[in-house]
Amino acid sequence: QVQLVESGGGLVESGGSLTLSCVASGFLFRTYVMTWVRQAPGKGLEWVSEISARGGLTYYETSVRGRFTISRDNAKNTVYLQMSNLKPEDTAVYYCASKKAISPGVVPSDNRGQGTQVTVSS
Repeated sequence: QVQLVESGGGLVESGGSLTLSCVASGFLFRTYVMTWVRQAPGKGLEWVSEISARGGLTYYETSVRGRFTISRDNAKNTVYLQMSNLKPEDTAVYYCASKKAISPGVVPSDNRGQGTQVTVSS
């Protein structure tokens, strides 16, 4: 079955950096679009970033563009999210998810991992 396991979250001061990882199994990773979404306390899921199956196309939510970088290693079935200049409003549980097609801004309805907590202190 599809399994997505996120890691790399933690507590960081404002302006700091973190790199999240998501290891996938149970599906043909290299043929799927991969997405990062997040959920802040008391809010709904928010689309953050997306990368095409081969990694050539990337998309970002406006508030993270220029600060976050999505990448993938298809040989390792892993997608990454490098986050820099973190702000308190980036505090959320971050999830990776798979999609069959590029659709920036759309939160996948299924196939998400268990999430990793990112907390940014001011």
